[in-house]
Amino acid sequence: MDSSTPTSRWNVPLRGATNPSSQQQGTTPGSFAVASDVGGPLTFASPDTPGMPLPSEKTAFDFNPSPRDVTSAVTQLEKARLGITTPEMHRVAAREPHLSAEQVRVELATGRMIIPANTVHLGYQLDPMAIGRASRTKINANIGASPVSSGTDEEVDKLRWAVRWGGDTVMDLSTGGDLDACREAIIRDSTVPIGTVPIYSMILGRRIEDLSYDVILDVVEKQAKQGVDYFTIHAGVLRGHLKYVEKRLIGIVSRGGSLLAKWMLVHGKENPMYEVFDDICDIMREYDVSFSLGDGLRPGGLSDATDDAQLAELETIGELTERAWAKGVQVMVEGPGHVPFDQIEFNMKLQRRLCHGAPFYVLGPLVTDVFPGYDHITSSIGATAAGYHGASMLCYVTPKEHLGLPKQDDVKQGCVAYKIAAHAADVALGIPGTRDWDDELTKARAALNWQEHFDLAFDTDVARAFHDEDLDVDTDFCAMCGHDWCSVRISKEIVEFASGKDDAFAWDKPKVSAALTDEQRAILEQRGVLSPEEVHRLAAKTRQAVQVDEGAKASCHSDVVSDAVVAQEMQEEQLVQIGKA
Repeated sequence: MDSSTPTSRWNVPLRGATNPSSQQQGTTPGSFAVASDVGGPLTFASPDTPGMPLPSEKTAFDFNPSPRDVTSAVTQLEKARLGITTPEMHRVAAREPHLSAEQVRVELATGRMIIPANTVHLGYQLDPMAIGRASRTKINANIGASPVSSGTDEEVDKLRWAVRWGGDTVMDLSTGGDLDACREAIIRDSTVPIGTVPIYSMILGRRIEDLSYDVILDVVEKQAKQGVDYFTIHAGVLRGHLKYVEKRLIGIVSRGGSLLAKWMLVHGKENPMYEVFDDICDIMREYDVSFSLGDGLRPGGLSDATDDAQLAELETIGELTERAWAKGVQVMVEGPGHVPFDQIEFNMKLQRRLCHGAPFYVLGPLVTDVFPGYDHITSSIGATAAGYHGASMLCYVTPKEHLGLPKQDDVKQGCVAYKIAAHAADVALGIPGTRDWDDELTKARAALNWQEHFDLAFDTDVARAFHDEDLDVDTDFCAMCGHDWCSVRISKEIVEFASGKDDAFAWDKPKVSAALTDEQRAILEQRGVLSPEEVHRLAAKTRQAVQVDEGAKASCHSDVVSDAVVAQEMQEEQLVQIGKA
């Protein structure tokens, strides 16, 4: 092949997507995604692999049987349907510069976007944001006290830390301690939307078998009044779906799904969340709480992905989406957590069809099961694909997934991994301006302007610390190659190349960098895995807290204590102290 042959000879598959660089900088031809259709079903979409389900022809407009008038409209969905552009829609447009307030309104009216903003939380510190295919891909961070660790103060700290590292929303998944006080503190302190799973509070102090319709509605109303912005409600798990779970390798891994399955089997009745779904909608509409329709039958391992149980529930969630829209309630849909890489696109696009484009919110998904301790990596691989093929929000997974309650650094690692996945998906989709940040850092790197390089990095402290660990001089090379072998320096010196010659990034005076900050020094000190001694110390911590000898089981273990009340008392008296040890 002649070295002068243009790239276009190879028919680069451009399909009309916007170039993600505002100024179309560099030499890449641009995104290979399909042309964006804001206001239509293919708003920032990947090209369909043959055999993928086509988008639904219906929207939230098709499930609006009795339109409300302007004076009685409460939710963002109802107002958008009536042509009203709210202050929250304008704020979203300001935060999403590629969208106008009118485009935000249209996407809301069709149900393809939500603004999770409880009217109570808007009275505190909430800064409205949007979740949907037309907006940039968002990430969610989970926090929450458990019966064995943490408390309100620590969870508020985790909230702030999660927001610091890019969490667009935060879910309070507390299952221990004073849940009401913890939730109240988090909502009042949060500038981002807060989500909860109300069933956790519904069973506090009672057995799941004793859950009643009245308790469900009372708890939903209480949390709505507190200001929760979105609820995960597992109403799509039906009694008829449970037969599909019998041969799964790991059964039901959703807390809410497993609790409701037990309730249905004990009582021989349909899912109570499904039975009172319309009443739940009425309460949520009053405060403009959005649905996150929970995937109670999501797969917990690759062996159970895309099975009959998961897909049957998704079909029911499609029905619930229609019913919620008919009530004027905003909806997003939760998706699977363990999916082989080859099945991710199908899962995203089947939801797009069955749920008529309602925003999809997925946990990962993890693309392999054999790396516990590194599941923030295994899942961010799947999350990138999910974001490209249809997900609107990615629920982070931390290194502690499957192993324990995340601590502060786990929250950071999960957020960073998912910011990578979300940003990578946005660039691939051709969302305008999403590559500008990358291009600026590339130009700083080409100019060997180290300080600008670090300033533009998502985590400036880590970038500077890692550089200065080997070479604390900002010069025209780094410790990877040294001076003579530095390809970036050589490219910069070639007169015919534009590389490194951007005036805005000019910098050619080597200097000794400033001393590392305490935070940067700590980063270097904490690098690497825990030592064997540290692992054993942490493992022994739990045993000491529950006063159990090596090889024995704690007195609150479920197969040691038959009385659930006694087990709960044991947890409160002994295990809760672990977080304070």
